[in-house]
Amino acid sequence: MPGVSSSRSHPHASRQGFTGYNLGIGEIMKLSAIASALGASLENGSPETEIRGLNGVEQAGPGELTFASNPKYFAAARTTKASAVIVAEDFPAVPTAMLRAKDPYLSFARALELFHHPLRYAPGVHPTAVVHTSAKIGAEAHIGPYVVIDEDVEIGANAVLLAHVVIYRGVKIGANFFAHAHAVVREDCCIGNNVLLQNGVVIGADGFGFAKAADGQWHKIPQPASVVIGDDVEVQANSCIDRASVDGTRIGRGTKIDNLVQVGHGSQVGEDVLVCAQVGLAGSTEIGNKAILTGQVGVVGHCKVGANAIVTPQSGVANDVPAAAIVSGAPAVDHKAWLKYSAILPRLPEIARALRKKG
Repeated sequence: MPGVSSSRSHPHASRQGFTGYNLGIGEIMKLSAIASALGASLENGSPETEIRGLNGVEQAGPGELTFASNPKYFAAARTTKASAVIVAEDFPAVPTAMLRAKDPYLSFARALELFHHPLRYAPGVHPTAVVHTSAKIGAEAHIGPYVVIDEDVEIGANAVLLAHVVIYRGVKIGANFFAHAHAVVREDCCIGNNVLLQNGVVIGADGFGFAKAADGQWHKIPQPASVVIGDDVEVQANSCIDRASVDGTRIGRGTKIDNLVQVGHGSQVGEDVLVCAQVGLAGSTEIGNKAILTGQVGVVGHCKVGANAIVTPQSGVANDVPAAAIVSGAPAVDHKAWLKYSAILPRLPEIARALRKKG
């Protein structure tokens, strides 16, 4: 590959130190220790009860912990075979031991972390990796098989790049970066700390920009402006965030992007936004902080979705959405209005017949 050389002389590239990874093993914990770790109060159970894992409320058995986050699961919680159940502070009492918490779902997620440790990857560079001598890689990095890191790249400490990850020239990445197999970060993109890219993610591919010439042919518009991703962002499998012709594309801190999402060139996505599977953002869209775009939502270019707004599944946003609004349908309208439209829709033939008779 022109301009890229072996990393044998690279100061952070110890090929002899590459030893693969090891799987963390869960442990048995007493119920009192779990309650303490979660900040939950134990009710109706022995602090000495041993828990070896977690499971769903209907699947859990002795020695397992489960949760019920909604009163509609009261019946299932009453009959669960789990040794303990995480419930809300006002959840009705059940026969099994209870860990009462402000947010049972969040507490269950934190409890999972106590038992299921992520894979650990030993520092080192695989012999098949290609790392340019000008690249600056932080301490304790794990560079897997066939990874390519081009010139003038900077990556912070504790990075993990798994097989076939490609980092183009000029990319800047913070600490604790984790890229699963086949993720790609294109030239000059900037990524913050604690960013996770799942398999097949592409950051900074060319935006879809073409100008129509007089003869009807499409003239490609250059896309030199890069992508900037803030801290604590996760982008899940096979999603794409495109670069732009001007101004760049930005993803704010803490935003989570699901599988098969397309973020168009020049889009500005705020902080703590949730973008669910198969969402498509056309070029130059703006998404406010803490907005939620559910599955298969489409947003027309240059539209704005306000902070804390929610767009329900398969909705098409063709106009700006106010902050904190809930919208549905295509084109998207106020959710309550959409519910009324949906209720009337099956009756349209009947209504049409009645109108014809009156006419």
